[in-house]
Parts: sequence; C-alpha cells; structure tokens
Amino acid sequence: MTQNAPIPSDLRRWVSSHLPGAEQVTDVSWPRGSSRVWRFGSGADAVFVKQSPTARDYEREIGGYAYAARALAAHEAPRLLASDRDLQAIMTSRQPGDVVRGLPLDVGEERRVHELAGHLLRRWHDHSEPASEQDRENIRASMANQAEEAAACLESTAGHLDKQQQALVQCVARELPQLAGAVPAVYRHGDYSTRNWMWHPEHGHGVIDFEMAAPGIAVEEFVWLCGAVWVVRPDLKAAYFSGYGRPLSEDEERVLRLLTTRLGVSYLDSGLTKEQPHLVERGHLILTRMTHEYR
Repeated sequence: MTQNAPIPSDLRRWVSSHLPGAEQVTDVSWPRGSSRVWRFGSGADAVFVKQSPTARDYEREIGGYAYAARALAAHEAPRLLASDRDLQAIMTSRQPGDVVRGLPLDVGEERRVHELAGHLLRRWHDHSEPASEQDRENIRASMANQAEEAAACLESTAGHLDKQQQALVQCVARELPQLAGAVPAVYRHGDYSTRNWMWHPEHGHGVIDFEMAAPGIAVEEFVWLCGAVWVVRPDLKAAYFSGYGRPLSEDEERVLRLLTTRLGVSYLDSGLTKEQPHLVERGHLILTRMTHEYR
C-alpha cells in the first residue's frame, strides 16, 4: 500500500465535520491508480474514508453497505457511518482483524479461513432477491462482452499461445453467452478475493470493500480464487465449498473455467500491449493452469 498521499482539502473538511479534531490520517490505498482510502485514528477507534473513482462505483458501494447490514452480522462487515454523493465519499467503521492476503497462516488455519469464507458468502448470496428481467439482461450483456473481449484478445495473443490454449479461448468466445442463463444469479459481492477477507482470532472471518457489489452470476465470485489459488490448492477449494454448502454444478464449473481463461488471456494481452512482464507472466500462468491442471 502507498503511504501519506495527501487527502483532498474538500474531503478533509467533510471528514472534520463528522470527526472534529481528527488529525491522525494515513493513506491506506491499494497500489493502483483508482484506489483512494485513508484511515483516521488508530486501533479500535479508527474509521476509514474512501473516495470512489466514479458515480457508479459510489452507488454500488452504498448499496453494498446497506446489503451487508441486512445480510451479515455486525462483526462480519464494516458499517457505513456517513456518505456524501457530491464528493463520492464514504466513511466506515473499522473491521476487526487483518487482511488475509499475505497473512502467515498454517495449512489448518488456511483451510478454516476458506471454509468460513465460503459460509459467509453463501449467507450473502442467500439473502439475494430473485433476479429481475433487467438483471438477467445485464448478465447476458456482461457475458457477451467478456466473450467478445476473449475473441479480441485471441487475435493479438495467438502467437503466444499453444494450440490447447487457443482452443480454450475460442470456447470462451463461443460458449459464455449460451451458458449465461443456465447458472444461478445472485447479488454478488463482486471482489470476493483474499485481499478483501479479514481474519480475527476471536471474531473469525469478515469482508470489506463493496465497490463492485451488484447482481450477477454466483460463479463470478470464484474466478480469482480459481486462477490464483484453487488449481494448486484443491484442499482449499474443498474447504471453501464445504462452507458454501453445495458443490458447483457442471454448468457452473464450465463457466468458471471459461471466465478464468478470459481473465488469463486479458492479463496476457494487457501485459504485451503495455510491456508489463508481470502481467504477461500472470496471464501465461492462468492459461497453463486452465488447460493443463484444472479438472
């Protein structure tokens, strides 16, 4: 995370109107251009202030916090304390625990964390309202867009893929739109990866960051975990779905593989275009896993 980036003056005035005398501020943004998050105070008394990059992100975040308050226990997610539509800013309570990504856990602890993560997400999903026709149309459009993206990426990356990888990316372009209506739709967290999981010895598992919360297909929640973790740690996948309470259907497993392949070829295309070797490496790794290791 970056440190000590100055908080905008108008945002600082807004914070002061809610927290008079709040002086201790630390930039805790993720290392990407659109992340703008600050911590005010320290310890249990800390609050977090986030400025959304777009109006859409702000609206999703507000909706996600309202949903979390209904679906999850008080210790499982932070609570919204204040918001400002004009500033696209929110103030939230501190979530107990530490971010799971990078946390030194032994194998048993890892499995327990994944099991509890699956259990929490199932309760989140089960609180969903039935998908509306507009939700379904948005899902079909999203799957069609991702299929088109995969086809476009294949044109520019074909020379860097083996025949199996090329064939699998072609399957993404061909099959995703057809399968969109065959899998369950829910209100998704949208970025349910280990960087947004919190672990506390007493409180257990929690979740943060609702900027991508929106209706979608349930299996989209698992794409990052599939490409980054589960292929090489099937024990963690088993623990996760033990907590989730049901296995994926055959159609869901297929969609998961296709969406993860789409992610991999997108990484590869971006890495080649922007000359960023770490993205090229990440893309190759995911595509290799999807064609040779994923079952």
